[in-house]
Amino acid sequence: MQLSDESKRDILDFMLSLIFAISNKEYQRRVWINAEGPECDDFDDTVCNFLHEGDAIIEKYKEFGLTDTQFNLLQKFRDEFRSFSNKHDLPEEFIDTPEWERIMKMASTVLKAFNYQRKT
Repeated sequence: MQLSDESKRDILDFMLSLIFAISNKEYQRRVWINAEGPECDDFDDTVCNFLHEGDAIIEKYKEFGLTDTQFNLLQKFRDEFRSFSNKHDLPEEFIDTPEWERIMKMASTVLKAFNYQRKT
């Protein structure tokens, strides 16, 4: 199935919003740990959604208009995040660890490469 340009933008924006959640400790404490909305999200959903969307975008990155730099950063981040999420599942147990800090910094780097600004 061929995706429209608008669908590709929507998918890419959704994936970047997931990376924003991964990059933002305040969001994680408020939404993942304390379940304070208005967002309805948790770490497991973020992992599943990001890996699903991330894999699809990485597989067809040229169709999504990614530069080689964006592709390489996204792929490296996806691999590191997948490895981390395979070992950890409770944000309250990992949110203040150096390993998670590294993942959050990588997420921020990806967002910068895409010039991502969260929609409010």
